[in-house]
Amino acid sequence: MTTTQDTTTVRETVPPPQVWPAFRATDARALIRFLVDAFGFEETAVYDEGGQVAHAQLDWPEGGGVMLGSVRDDPDDPWPAQPGSAACYVVTGDPAAVHTRAVAAGAEIVRALSTTEYGSREFSARDPEGNRWSFGTYRGEPRRGR
Repeated sequence: MTTTQDTTTVRETVPPPQVWPAFRATDARALIRFLVDAFGFEETAVYDEGGQVAHAQLDWPEGGGVMLGSVRDDPDDPWPAQPGSAACYVVTGDPAAVHTRAVAAGAEIVRALSTTEYGSREFSARDPEGNRWSFGTYRGEPRRGR
C-alpha cells in the first residue's frame, strides 16, 4: 500500500495523467456499474443528456482513468467509436486483488492471472460491452532524460 508520503513524492515527480482512453457504450450506465463493481474504478462524473450518458469520467484509484458515453445514432457524431472496440491496460500494484474482485463480479476472464516474460503480473478480462481490459504491474519503460 502506498503511503501519503510516497504519493506526495510521486505527484511531485510524475506529471498527472494526460491520456484518457475514451469509448462509447450501448448501455453506458450498466457499463459504469460493471467497471466500478468488477474492477474498482471510481465514478467521478456522469452527465445525462436526454436519458443518455453524454459523458462519464471514471477514475482509477492508482492514477488516471477512462471516459465514456452512450453510443449515438447520429451520422454527425464527432466521436463515432463502436461499442465494444476498446482495449485498455491499467497499471495496478495488486493485480491479484483486482482479479479476485473481477471474478467475484462475474467478469469474463480472457487471460488468466500470470507472470509475463518481462516480469509483469497481469490478467485480461472482457466487459459486458466486449471491451478488453488488462490489469498488471508493468508501468512502462523509464522516460529518457529523467
